[in-house]
Amino acid sequence: MDLDDLDPDPMVEFRRWKEELSPRDDAVTLATASADGMPNARTVLVKGAAGTGFVWFTNRSSAKGHELAANPRAALAFHWEPRAVRVVGVVEVVSESDSDAYWSGRPRGSQLGAWASEQSVVIADRGALERRLAEVTARYEGADVPRPPFWGGYRLDPSWIEFWHHRDDRLHDRIRYRREGDGWARERLSP
Repeated sequence: MDLDDLDPDPMVEFRRWKEELSPRDDAVTLATASADGMPNARTVLVKGAAGTGFVWFTNRSSAKGHELAANPRAALAFHWEPRAVRVVGVVEVVSESDSDAYWSGRPRGSQLGAWASEQSVVIADRGALERRLAEVTARYEGADVPRPPFWGGYRLDPSWIEFWHHRDDRLHDRIRYRREGDGWARERLSP
């Protein structure tokens, strides 16, 4: 990678890489940490990478929701062979109106599933989840499914974004964009 070939805005460059390598895959590894520093990573679906950050939606009562409430810093790791992107920054809750707008476009089955699943809570078996889904489905039969009060979006505002490109000689290319005032400084990192 040559610095001159990369867009000065890392969000523009990110969207370029994603479109080229994985236009339909929204999966990313999200890493959070509890208030006492215990790390935790899981896969989420990024539903927006525009403007100033990366957006995903989830159950805010989940483990990640509790961790982000206690420690609103996180990292994202995208991997699309032969490239990867790492992002570190501060997380904020998106507006209720943005959460409502995304919710209204979700498939009905996903809406019902959000109500049925007490994400991260231990359950007796798959049958318990299926019974809960049947109850929720009956409750909203013939009606719109409202957004649960515990469900909504988060936005990670990057402090830095690293673009990594694999090379067979192990001398991988690494370019980091680091927030500097209102703009971005770009720097090459040793592999």
